[in-house]
Amino acid sequence: MISMAILCRRKESQYYDSVTLMTVARKIKSISGIEDAALVMGTKANKDLLKEAKLFSPELEEATSNDLIIVVMGDEPNASKAIVQAEDFLTRRTIQAKPFGEHQPRTLRSAVRMGQESNLALISLPGQYAVAEAWDALHYGLHVLLFSNNIPLADEIALKRYAVDHNLLMMGPGAGTAIINGVALGFGNALPRGPVGVVSAAGTGLQEVSTLLAKQGVGISHGIGVGGRDLSDEVDAMMMIQAIEALQVDQGTEVIVAISKYPSSNVTKKVFSKLEAGTKPSVVIFMGESIAPIPNQHLGRGMIIFANTLQEAAMKAATLATGGDLTVVDEQLDQQLIDLQSQAYKLASLLKPGQRYLRGLFSGGTLCEEAMRIWFDRIQPVWSNVPLKDEWKLHDSKRSHEHCAWDLGAEEFTLGRPHPMIDHDLRISRLLEEANDHSVAVIQMDVVLGYGAHPNPASELGPAIEKAKRIADQNERSLIILLSITGTDDDPQNLNHQQDAFERAGATVLESNAAASWLAAMIVVIKPPD
Repeated sequence: MISMAILCRRKESQYYDSVTLMTVARKIKSISGIEDAALVMGTKANKDLLKEAKLFSPELEEATSNDLIIVVMGDEPNASKAIVQAEDFLTRRTIQAKPFGEHQPRTLRSAVRMGQESNLALISLPGQYAVAEAWDALHYGLHVLLFSNNIPLADEIALKRYAVDHNLLMMGPGAGTAIINGVALGFGNALPRGPVGVVSAAGTGLQEVSTLLAKQGVGISHGIGVGGRDLSDEVDAMMMIQAIEALQVDQGTEVIVAISKYPSSNVTKKVFSKLEAGTKPSVVIFMGESIAPIPNQHLGRGMIIFANTLQEAAMKAATLATGGDLTVVDEQLDQQLIDLQSQAYKLASLLKPGQRYLRGLFSGGTLCEEAMRIWFDRIQPVWSNVPLKDEWKLHDSKRSHEHCAWDLGAEEFTLGRPHPMIDHDLRISRLLEEANDHSVAVIQMDVVLGYGAHPNPASELGPAIEKAKRIADQNERSLIILLSITGTDDDPQNLNHQQDAFERAGATVLESNAAASWLAAMIVVIKPPD
């Protein structure tokens, strides 16, 4: 029997982006004789994950977030070679030859000189470096999409104040998605052009609404992500208001959709005032504690229509854009709930006594929040690393408790590792752990397609779903796995192909995150008695 060894190497003050590290780790795992491998920056979260995966060595304890960690598990000769190969792969990616005659700008200044017609900069750097680049871009007169997280609040306020004063968009920080003039930036989808303009403080919220619009045959003019803190009292919705003003004068925009967590009353009044001052109807989804109906308002020239879910917002925006009857939307949503209730009874009949809990494994923070708010009306408490109430915060984000949901794209999980829209390892590990819990009835997940996302999510998550259901079968239980897919058939991954693959793997695929969330809550409410 060949003994397995764990070899590690710490490389001080060597930074690599998380996607590069994930790519090299996968290459190393494919080498004969290698059982597992990890390349990560030495953050506390990553060291904890290495400990859980039994890939940790005490000499790594002193590693910092600026240090590269390479760990390989395998038979001794191959593990040693794999460490060397990992370093070689990283070196070759760093100094990869460029085509003859192609000049790659090394600074923002040189990029501006080369592309004088450009008017937007996308910045994706570690937070401590991103602020200076954002200031440079604004000073060059560029709109900015600041993808980076970990930006101090004071810096965000100063950047946005300057942008407003100079009639520029300062999208972010943490703005993962934007679609400007039909071009997807960050995580974006292949969408038709059309009359709906979206401004959103939630990246996956923007993606969910825009792709649901596309499924109804309605395109978008622009999708402007403003960053998750924009509607806080401190930032005061500076960029959402700036974006609304831009959409109100944009000739290609006929309907405006505004998306955010529910802000304070003062910020809400400012946004509503800006929407009603225009001549274009708007649909607003500001996620409150639950999904209680809100009456529509005719505050002025601009009519404001309220929605309680992202799906409802997309349906109402499409109806406004096509001149349809909004009452039909309400009828369709009522019928959907009736159909889901019938489906819930059928699925709940498969469960065994003792299966009572609902678990959510989300890559999209907005989709996680929407799910919890839908669950809130039927089941409480809902525990989470990003809870609806402070008292429902998980004591340990790595351990489940009763009904709970994880935003696996939160900073605690993504610092030094790829976002779960790209890297499914963390979610797969969590899925299999939940499958071994005899009290779990339903697991809900989201899958986000599009540019920048994993090229074929079903190729990794599909086998994991099959394995999770096998685990339950072997223990004479049924495990219900519900899925929603945010994407379009024109996305590189192709929505239709992904849905077919996931259904073959045993998942139940719903048309939206809201529908999946309703169904999940209905199932656990009507679970069989103990």
